[in-house]
Amino acid sequence: MDASYPPFAVATADDLFGLEIDLARAIGERIGLPVRFVNLGFDGLFDALTTDQVDVLISALPIDMARIGAVHYTQPYFNAGLVLISDGTYTTMRDLPDRRLAYEYGSTAESEVRFWLRRIQPFDLLPLETPDAALEAVRNGDADAALVDAITARLYLRDRAEWNANYSYVTDTLYALVTRGDRPDVAARIDAALAELFADGTVAALLDRWL
Repeated sequence: MDASYPPFAVATADDLFGLEIDLARAIGERIGLPVRFVNLGFDGLFDALTTDQVDVLISALPIDMARIGAVHYTQPYFNAGLVLISDGTYTTMRDLPDRRLAYEYGSTAESEVRFWLRRIQPFDLLPLETPDAALEAVRNGDADAALVDAITARLYLRDRAEWNANYSYVTDTLYALVTRGDRPDVAARIDAALAELFADGTVAALLDRWL
């Protein structure tokens, strides 16, 4: 992993912590094997896997269809895609004509906004400096909805439990563990362990703890 992406994985002088650290340890416990973490630069992760330096990657890696075959992706453990957040009135982009939508200027959210402007009736744009600012605009009544990534949305809502807001996914960015494509036995054991952790609520509990 590249342990430089809070809250998924963070390295300190003495420890590693984060959502993916806890998830990897839980998978190891289910399989019955110890887990050893190797902290690498993000650009070197797949090379480390293909050259047998590591057995598994877990580092907020979105499923990339172009890599399937060379590698195996588990079922996703988190969807980091864009979400539409409001008081619950607006659940899809098609609800937005004549409404005010806040988003981060220059982000992937803006690209998605431009995509939808070519497909539905116009809505008012409120570009802001950060995704948190977009969420603040909704909470303060300056916008009807905001389009932000799911990580930002969950962290913002976690710290503002008094705000009764809801969100729905507009795009998908699915994070999964990765193993070598020529090691189906490794992939099968990890997939089975992850399925058990979903079934017993462990994954949901970890998401709630860290996000």
